[in-house]
Amino acid sequence: MLLQWNHFFSRHCLTLIAGTSIFIAGADVDAQVVPGTGTKVEGAWDDFEDESWEFITNLPKSSFNIDKEPRYPLGQSSNSVWTESAKRGQPDILQRVPTPPGGLPGSKGALLMKSLHTGIPGQGSRGTNQDDLIMQGTIVSVNYSPSVVTRVYLPPFEEWEDKTGTSFGFRAAVKSPTKKTSSRRRFFRSSSTSTKIETIYLGMFIQFNSKTDSPNGEDSAVFVVRADTSGQDFIGPEIKQTGWWTLGMSFTPDGRAHYYASPGVDPLTPADRFASHVPYGNRIQSFHTAFFNVCNQDNGRTWSTEWIIDDPAMYYISR
Repeated sequence: MLLQWNHFFSRHCLTLIAGTSIFIAGADVDAQVVPGTGTKVEGAWDDFEDESWEFITNLPKSSFNIDKEPRYPLGQSSNSVWTESAKRGQPDILQRVPTPPGGLPGSKGALLMKSLHTGIPGQGSRGTNQDDLIMQGTIVSVNYSPSVVTRVYLPPFEEWEDKTGTSFGFRAAVKSPTKKTSSRRRFFRSSSTSTKIETIYLGMFIQFNSKTDSPNGEDSAVFVVRADTSGQDFIGPEIKQTGWWTLGMSFTPDGRAHYYASPGVDPLTPADRFASHVPYGNRIQSFHTAFFNVCNQDNGRTWSTEWIIDDPAMYYISR
């Protein structure tokens, strides 16, 4: 169920030091599946072309991660594709808007996401927090090479929230077996190993490096990816231009996650892959859903960067 996918790691909104080297994984290119290959998962895509589209909020929103208040019922979109996170709540503004210039041909509508109170509703905090928007998902075995794709509009740097840190996330919830070793001691020490299927949360963050904090006095941005084989976040490609980008993740029968990014709105290609990993060293078994993060400094005064997405969709390959 969706509620099970809301128990995310506490370190979602992160900051990595600018200048850290990019790590490009050396996985077998032949094993990749370009995101968007195959058939769309029914009910797990949205083009925002319906002029009556709206998100029905049930305020106040959830903030279980901070004050243990889930605040049911959860908000939901009018087409039942999107739901509020029971753990962190949905972005404060979720609004269908005209597609910014340069978007997908024929697209007239896209989704704007923006937040002020990413922590407890109506209150500020001393740290960065986030809101989550979750897509209705379907469990798909990696044997069917599931993938997810979205277009994201990056506004000019001068319009971003003036802070260095994570601003946006395009995420995926997957299942993976993890091994745990336990020991006990009575007359002698013994240990046992068990395997448990757990949900892990992968994805691509966009980190803004504000010129306010930069020694060279320039704004910049970079992708930060979760996670490599050791479970560490790593630096992905530098973002050298704003405007529309196409992002994708695919999950293949060998248990790997593959990450793609390309400026523009054209379909992804094999050349757009920049990393592949067995995340946390545990091979993925199944893909469950995709979701988006909107982060800000949650001071009660400063709005997050205004993010716009279009045509997010999940795919699988029939066998």
